[in-house]
Amino acid sequence: MYRFVLTRQWVFLTLMALALIPAMIELGFWQYHRHEHRIAQNQLIEANLRAKPVPMTEITSPGHRVPRADFWRSVTATGTYDTAHEVVVRMRTDNDDKVGFHVLTPLVLSDGRVVLVNRGWVPGGDDPRAYPPVPAAPTGEVTVTGRLKADETSSGSGIKDRKGLPDRQVMLINSEQQAEYLGRTVLGGYLELTAPAPADGSPETVSDPDHDSIGPHMAYAVQWWLFAGAVPVGWVVLVRREKREREEEAARAEASRQEPATA
Repeated sequence: MYRFVLTRQWVFLTLMALALIPAMIELGFWQYHRHEHRIAQNQLIEANLRAKPVPMTEITSPGHRVPRADFWRSVTATGTYDTAHEVVVRMRTDNDDKVGFHVLTPLVLSDGRVVLVNRGWVPGGDDPRAYPPVPAAPTGEVTVTGRLKADETSSGSGIKDRKGLPDRQVMLINSEQQAEYLGRTVLGGYLELTAPAPADGSPETVSDPDHDSIGPHMAYAVQWWLFAGAVPVGWVVLVRREKREREEEAARAEASRQEPATA
């Protein structure tokens, strides 16, 4: 009664089901690993944000690539803002997802080296290519505290580093690019300012990275595994239905053959 599963249609359907099961299981593990990565990242962010601030000069240097273990590390720096070489970073959003600029101001240390400080977000004006109104940075020697961030690259951020931008506007926050622009030695990475916050709230400091939500990856993993389990169940259901329909059709054909003889 089950010889129909050897037909071309059923062989194709069976092979497709056999291919879908391991693919769905693998997709489930992929989402599960993403869930684990998100948990580990949340723990890293929380630990680094809670850690006691350390001088930025102790954990980075010119040309240094900030490792993931130091992302969002609380750091400090003392120096004088060089507002003459301040630039703005295009296409950045505030805490309410409004598009504007980030203000990147060099902080010159006592030894002449520079720390890049992202002072926060400001809105753009009517002309998107014009330099936006930027509140003045504090004068004199200041001590700032912030989160250590790695240099941005096009491959890592997905932001295209466009050329031909208006004067003092950039697409990426990158210490090597700014070292060329400034003609100074710049420490690798940059400081995302958290304190002291501007008295009037502008520039708007960048909020802490999200380290509470875990995303939907675990739910997606369970869904893929349920789909993988549903494939063989669905195959059995289809086979049984096909068998039942064939039996009913055979019974009707037998009944139609017996009717003339009975008459």
